[in-house]
Order: sequence, then C-alpha cells, then structure tokens
Amino acid sequence: MEHNHSLDFYNGTPWFVYECTLELNTDYRRITLFLLYLFIFMAGLLENLLVLWVNWRRRHSANGVLFCVLNVSLSDMMVIVILPFYMLEVTINQVWLWGRFLCKVTSLVYAVNFYSSTFFLALMTLERYLSLTKPTFPALFPVIGRRRWFLCAGVWLFSLFLALLENVHVDLLEWDEPGCYMLPEHNFTEWFVSTSVICLVFQFLVPASVIITCNFLLARAVRSAPDVQEKRDVWLVHVYSLVFVLCWFPFHLVLFLLMIDDINPFLFSCNAVEVLYFSYTIVQGFSLFHCVANPILYNFLSKSFRGNLLNRVVSYLPKDAGAPMGAGTQQANGGGGDTEAGKQRKMSNASTSQSDVVS
Repeated sequence: MEHNHSLDFYNGTPWFVYECTLELNTDYRRITLFLLYLFIFMAGLLENLLVLWVNWRRRHSANGVLFCVLNVSLSDMMVIVILPFYMLEVTINQVWLWGRFLCKVTSLVYAVNFYSSTFFLALMTLERYLSLTKPTFPALFPVIGRRRWFLCAGVWLFSLFLALLENVHVDLLEWDEPGCYMLPEHNFTEWFVSTSVICLVFQFLVPASVIITCNFLLARAVRSAPDVQEKRDVWLVHVYSLVFVLCWFPFHLVLFLLMIDDINPFLFSCNAVEVLYFSYTIVQGFSLFHCVANPILYNFLSKSFRGNLLNRVVSYLPKDAGAPMGAGTQQANGGGGDTEAGKQRKMSNASTSQSDVVS
C-alpha cells in the first residue's frame, strides 16, 4: 500500500519536470524491503508464538503487566501474519494480485496493529510504574472483575476506529497494473493532513510521552531503591524508551515532512521530495522491527518468562527425561522457600523487567 502524491502544476506543467535531477535505484529498495520483511516475519513469528504459548494459559489470572504483554503479542502477530502479502507485493513492484477484499483486510489489520500495539505498550508501562512506585494505587487491569476486559475491548475498538478512518479510502485501483492504494476520491490534501495529524498524535506523541515519562520516573525510583544492586535494571528501562523511539520516530518524521509537502508543494525541492517518497516505504518497513524487539525486551529478558518457558518445554518431555531436571530443581529449592519468596518480593518491588511482577 502506497501513499499517492497529488500533482502540482506550474504554468500547466508539472513543476518537478524542471527540477528533478536525482535518480534513485528502486531495485535495491525492493531487495532491502523483501529481506527486511522476511527477517521480521521469521523472527517475529517464532518469538511471538513462544510468548503466546508460555503466557496464554495465564491470561485470566495474570497481573496487568502480563495481560498487556499478551495483547501486544496478539497485536504483533496480526501484522506478522499478513507480511507475506507485502513481501510478494514488493517483489513484483507494488502489483497486488489478491483482489479487493484482501487489499482492504490486510490494510485494516496493519492499521489496527499500528495503533493497538503502541496503546498497550503505553498502558503496560504505566501499569508497571504504578505497581512499583504506588502499590496502593488501583490497578489499571485488575485480576478480579471485568474491568480489565472492558478496558482491553475499549483499546481494541478505539484502534479499529482510528484504522477505519484510513481504511475506508483503501481500494484496489487498476492502472497499468492492479495496486492496493490509499486514495480518497475528493479533497486528498485535507484528508491526508487530517489522518497524518491523528496518526502522529495518537500513535506516537501520546504513547511516547507516557512511555518515556514513566520509564524515566521508574528508573529514578529504582536507582534510589536500597535493594537494587544491578545497574542493568536501571539502564533497561531507558532501552525500552529508546527502542520505541528508534522504531517509530523515522516513520513519523518522514510522514510529517510529506504532510508539509502536501500543504506547501513548493517548500521542498524536487530531489528532496523524491527522497522522501523513496524512503517512506523503507522507514515504514523498519518500524515493524517492534514486532521483533517487543518479545525480547518485555519477555525474553525476564527471568520469570525464561523460567516459565523452561517449565513448559520440560512438561512436554518424556517423564524419564524430565525427572532428573525436576528433581534437581526441587532439591535446589527445597530448603529455600522463604528465601525464594523474599527474592520474588524484592523483584516485584525493584526489578524493571516488565514481566517480572509476580501474578
């Protein structure tokens, strides 16, 4: 799916005929995007399947942080599943071969993930901050009652609403070759500016403000905690913020500049506009790295998740193969139940790994 640029004319002639001198190699871009999508598909599919496999059975009893982790993984899985369509579309130079229905459905799935993933990340960060620094504050996603399910449904429905604002203008257009485009019939500039502002505010500025602010306050609180001995936990919360910004800031910067170009077509040179449109699909592809980064940051770096993953793997091994490991684990923990419980309480109060809050 591509953004379509309206043509601006000067004395009846497209202005870029006079100024464009830059030639960009789209073949290299196609190869880069195909390899990028292939990597994200393979790595993201494996990682998010493991996250769902380990955590799904705890979805009803999980704390708010883990509940958000599950929703982030579900959201990322949605976009990972449709990546093969984009891989093939890139390979055959933006030709769409799968009909109007899949054109609209895949675009809608991508747009829903675009919003829901960042919403749940922001809520997860806020829930984590409140649980560690203000334990008496009511949980956003309490285990008891239906509040978490209503809030979860509200996030998904709001994401769907924002996605439909764009998807309503997505359609299969037959030009030289069939293509899946986002192109309203009238008032393109007004529509594009409106949707770009909505996207910038709701998908980036608001979630980024919540994530960066909560992580900064959390890092400061953890740094001053007397029972925190490792600086790794302090730096890890800053990595959460950094990865979010690295994934999404380039995309929103290019989108913002394209919006400025639509408002004032003569502000940028032709070469600058060519670079912007050339780089748009690249930064859009790199933004999908969050599907690979999220499982690592919020699950695989967690001692709790790694322990649950190991237990799930062991539970599927033959009993004679799993007995020695189970016996060793029981022997190691047999005399230290109180010590382990104390460690878990310290972890809940001090650690910054998102999934380490005990259920």
